[in-house]
Amino acid sequence: MEKEYTIEEFKQTNPCISSYWRSINLFGKNVASYKFALALSLIELMLEKRSSVTLEELAVPFSRNICQHLKTAPKQCTSRSSQFLDTCNAFNNNEISYEQLLHTTVKKGFNHVIDAFHIVNNDTLPIQFYQKDYSAKTKKIILTDEIFKLADEKFYNNLVQEVQARWKLVETAWELNVSRNLLNVNYNEENNIFYIDNKLKRKNITSARAALNGYQKGKCFYCFDDITIDTKNKEVCDVDHFFPYALQKYIPNINLNGVWNLVLSCTNCNRGLQGKFAKVPVKEYLQRLYKRNEYLISSHHPLRETLITQMGNTVEKRALFLKEMDKIAIDYLIHRWQTQSKGKKIF
Repeated sequence: MEKEYTIEEFKQTNPCISSYWRSINLFGKNVASYKFALALSLIELMLEKRSSVTLEELAVPFSRNICQHLKTAPKQCTSRSSQFLDTCNAFNNNEISYEQLLHTTVKKGFNHVIDAFHIVNNDTLPIQFYQKDYSAKTKKIILTDEIFKLADEKFYNNLVQEVQARWKLVETAWELNVSRNLLNVNYNEENNIFYIDNKLKRKNITSARAALNGYQKGKCFYCFDDITIDTKNKEVCDVDHFFPYALQKYIPNINLNGVWNLVLSCTNCNRGLQGKFAKVPVKEYLQRLYKRNEYLISSHHPLRETLITQMGNTVEKRALFLKEMDKIAIDYLIHRWQTQSKGKKIF
């Protein structure tokens, strides 16, 4: 432990198409929500098997995604004003026509996001999900083979929920003006929802599964088998307490429902025949938890601030926190647990 795990490490550990896609949504800069709207639009176009789209065609799903989010979260960028967002609000208020919305989207909505989408950590990704073609009078983007390969993922439908979860977390921070301050995100075990208490008013943010899945690259935390976060699927993954919740009565001052202690697990690992149940994971998994949490911290969104509050503001403090938790856990619960890996190590 005691190492700062970076965006680059996340991308390069067993790199695959979905890892690069996730790095865009999890680690890219967040000054406006346009990146998320474009990501959802690209998935929609991919499912329609579109090989290329004009900006006029792209404006349809792009503006729809922005307008939908504006209805519940008025702040969609960090700047004081935006002509494009003003236009989307005007459309939501029935002040302008749909044609005017699309016209302004083409003119103002794509000015930066088309070029910035593939830039993560100030560097361009080695793969592209589309190519910009502005050579002709009609501007368009050409979808590459990489975007269509996302559909080959076993649970590719997770990707939409992950984008939505990240978007909701980011806009919550903007709404409360706490992007660099303390935002304490809590977990409700009954419905697997992350929420905040703001001025004594509780607000649900997003699904815990959707918020965490990208950082595990769609795999079980323990065995690396594919998992789904679709609650309608009978194979939906569990939200597991890494250090068993049975410890809570012995350590009331430490919140075992904290983000730092929550991982996504397949049902076999969590509660199957040879499942974890109330055993303490081996130290190999403890290192994995540390790495997962550092990825979350490096991604600069509300979960970062929550983790720092819960574990410490330096890598040394966070490593020591987990080591002390491991000692407490094994003293009380005695037995360690490990399972066989079903896939490549991906984080």
